[in-house]
Amino acid sequence: MWNQFFLLEEYTGPDTQYVGKLHTDQDKGDGNLKYILTGDGAGSLFIIDENTGDIHAAKKLDREEKSLYVLRAKAIDRKTGRQVEPESEFIIKIHDINDNEPKFTKDMYTASIPEMSGVGIIKTALPDMSRENREQYQVVIQAKDMGGQMGGLSGTTTVNITLTDVNDNPPRFPQSSYQFSSPESAPPGTPLGRIKANDPDVGENAEIEYSISNGDGSDMFDIITDKDTQEGIITVKKHLDFENKVLYTLKVEASNTHPDPRFLQLGPFKDTAFVKISVEDIDEPPVFSRPWYLIEVDEDAKEGSIIGQVVAQDPDIAKNAIKYSVDRHTDLDRIFNIYSGNGSLFLSKPLDREETPWHNITVIATEINNPKQSSQIPVFIRILDINDHAPEFANYYETFVCENAKAGQLIQTVSAIDRDQPPRGHKFFFELVPEFAVHPNFSVVDNKDNTAGIMTRRNGYSRSKTSTYLLPIIIFDNDYPIQSSTGTLTIRVCACDSRGNMQSCSAEALLLPAGLSTGALVAILLCIIILLILVVLFTALRRQRKKEPLIISKDDVRDNIVTYNDEGGGEEDTQAFDIGTLRNPEAREESKMRRDVIPETIFQIRRTAPLWENIDVQDFIHRRLKENDSDPAAPPYDSLATYAYEGNDSIANSLSSLESLTTEGNQDYDYLSDWGPRFKKLADMYGGEDSDRD
Repeated sequence: MWNQFFLLEEYTGPDTQYVGKLHTDQDKGDGNLKYILTGDGAGSLFIIDENTGDIHAAKKLDREEKSLYVLRAKAIDRKTGRQVEPESEFIIKIHDINDNEPKFTKDMYTASIPEMSGVGIIKTALPDMSRENREQYQVVIQAKDMGGQMGGLSGTTTVNITLTDVNDNPPRFPQSSYQFSSPESAPPGTPLGRIKANDPDVGENAEIEYSISNGDGSDMFDIITDKDTQEGIITVKKHLDFENKVLYTLKVEASNTHPDPRFLQLGPFKDTAFVKISVEDIDEPPVFSRPWYLIEVDEDAKEGSIIGQVVAQDPDIAKNAIKYSVDRHTDLDRIFNIYSGNGSLFLSKPLDREETPWHNITVIATEINNPKQSSQIPVFIRILDINDHAPEFANYYETFVCENAKAGQLIQTVSAIDRDQPPRGHKFFFELVPEFAVHPNFSVVDNKDNTAGIMTRRNGYSRSKTSTYLLPIIIFDNDYPIQSSTGTLTIRVCACDSRGNMQSCSAEALLLPAGLSTGALVAILLCIIILLILVVLFTALRRQRKKEPLIISKDDVRDNIVTYNDEGGGEEDTQAFDIGTLRNPEAREESKMRRDVIPETIFQIRRTAPLWENIDVQDFIHRRLKENDSDPAAPPYDSLATYAYEGNDSIANSLSSLESLTTEGNQDYDYLSDWGPRFKKLADMYGGEDSDRD
C-alpha cells in the first residue's frame, strides 16, 4: 500500500505538506535502521526523516508543470551498512485543483465571410449584411471551465470579422448628362474629357467598361476606359469640321465587366448618360480640290499659253479670298508662272522634252486677309513629245569597198537614231538625195526595219581613178511633221584579198607595183637622194650671187633719185600690197586675211604702230620686213614685196606722179630750181624743155 502517495498541488499551508511514511518490519524501534530516499525531487522537493521514514513536501508543487514523481526507498542497518530489505520504488501523484482559467490560443482572431452569407460556426445575427454599410466587426468570446459552474475559471478572446465584397452593386453615373468642346483641328486620338460611373464594390467587382451605345456622333468619337481610375476618356475618332456640324450628342453606357449571376435579380448592372460635344471654329488654311495635279502639255506650246489650272478655297464660313503663287525653289528656271487670282498656270519660257521630260513644281495658295494661312500642292507637268528633231546616223561609219567587188554586194549596214519618242515607236526611211537618185556606183536599199544596206552597182573599183566616194543619204521619219536630215557616207576604195578582207586603202601604195624588187627600190631611193643634193647645191650658189645695188650711179647719194624695179601683181592681185602704203605709212589699211592661202593657225593680227616721227629709212625697211614675215595675212609667199619710205616733213611733198591730176605735158617743174642745191639734179632733169628727150 505504500508504493503510491497522493499530494495536493499549490499547497499554501504554514507547514510543509506531509506526503506519507516509509516503514519496514525489520525496524525494532531501537534506532539501528536508517531510511534513504532517492529519485525525482529527492532532497529538494521531497524530504524524508531517516529515523522515522516520514516524507514531507518542501515546496509548492504545480500539477500542470509535473503531475507525478517516481522515487526509490532503502532501509540500511547503521552498524553494518547493509540493506535490510531490497530497494522499493513508489510514485507520488499530484492532485489537480482548479487553479487555471481557460485560455485561447490567440489573443485575437481575424475572420472574413462574404456578405450576404448564411449560417456558420460564427453566424450573422442580421440577414443580408452589406459590406457597403459596414465592413468591419469585432466579437469577444468567453470560455468557462467546470461546465460554467460556480467556482470555475474563465478566459476571453477577440474575433475581428471582415465582410468581403461581392458584385451586388451596379455602376451609376452621378449625373445624367455631360458637356465638352473640341476645336475642329483636333487630330484623331485627342482626349476631350473624362466621365466616371460610381460603383460601391471594390476590386474586380468595381471594374467598369464604357461604350457609346447610340448618338449622332458615334462614328466621330470614341471612349476608352482608364484601368487605374475606372474613368471613361472620350477621344476624337475622325477629323471634325465646324462648317459641317457644330454639335454632337452621344449616349454613353457604363457596365460591370464581372457580373455575379447570384445578384442579377437586383437589376441591370449598367447605367447610361448623355454627352454633348460642341465643335469650335478655327481659321483653317485653304484646301485644294485635289491632293495633287497632273498636267500634260505639248513641248511646242507657245510662251504665255495656259497649260492648266489649280483650284483651292477657304474651308471656313468666312470664305476669304485666295491668291496663288509658284514656289520658286521648285522652278529655278522660272519656266512656269501662275495667275494669282484664278490659279491658271501658263508658260514663261519654251519647253524642250528632250532636255527635261518632267517638271515637278509646287503651287502655294494663301489667304489674302491672313497670309499665315497657306497650303501647297504638288503639280506634275508632263511634256508631250513633238517631232522636232530629225533622225541621224546612229554611228560614224568607216565604209570601204574592195577593188574587186562585184555588183550587188553589201558593203555597209547603217541605222539611225532620233531624240524624239513617238508614241508608236520610231520608223525611219533611207534613200539617196534627189541629185544622186540613180548613183552609178552605189545604191541604198531600205530594209524596212530602221536600217539600210549600201550595195555596189558595178563590178570593180580603181583607187588610181577614185580613192574615195561621198554618198549622201536622206533619213526621214514617219511622224508629223516629218523631219529629215542628210548624212554623208564616206566610202574608201581598198585593196582586198580573195575573201574580201581589207589589205590597204592608201593611194601611195599604187606607186609601188606589187612585183617591184628590192634592188629597184634601192635604186629609186638613190636617185631621189641625188636630186635632193643637186637642189641644195643650186640654192646655195644662188645665195652667193652678188646682189645688184639699189643706187646705180656711184655718184648718187641717198638723197638723190632712187629707182624701183617692181612690176606689181597685176590688176587681179588686189591683196598683194597697197602702193599708197609705200607713200604714206600712216595711211596703211588694216591687215586683211589672205584669200589664197589658209594659215594653219589663226594668229591675232598685230597692228603696226603709226610713225609720228622721222626714223631712218633702213630701220623702216627692216621693220616692215619683220612684220611681213610674221603676219599670216601677208601677200602670197611667192610674191615680191618692196618697201620704200620718203619720210615726213619734206617740203616737196610727194614726187610721185601716179596720182597726179595733170599730165607730163602741162607739168611745170621750174619750181625745182628754187629748192636749193640738193635738188639741182632734178631741176636739170625736169627744168628744161628738153629734159624729157635727154
